[in-house]
Amino acid sequence: MKISTTFEIIDENNNEKMEALSLALQPDNLPNMSTEITEGKMKIQIESEKITSLIAVMDDLLMNARIAEELLDSNSNEENKT
Repeated sequence: MKISTTFEIIDENNNEKMEALSLALQPDNLPNMSTEITEGKMKIQIESEKITSLIAVMDDLLMNARIAEELLDSNSNEENKT
């Protein structure tokens, strides 16, 4: 049995942020994953044969996305101060 999920991270006002976030997450990509960037959206599709594996991958990916987003926002705030 194959299980798949697709989720989107959206920031319609900041396509550059979506591209940077995608690059930050790229080392975590597995062969069963695909990422697509469109206008202010990053769409990630994951396929697995086990639901537990799918949940683990999504959990890791979302945690890494949260950390990357915090770093990008922090960096942006520092640049705005100068």
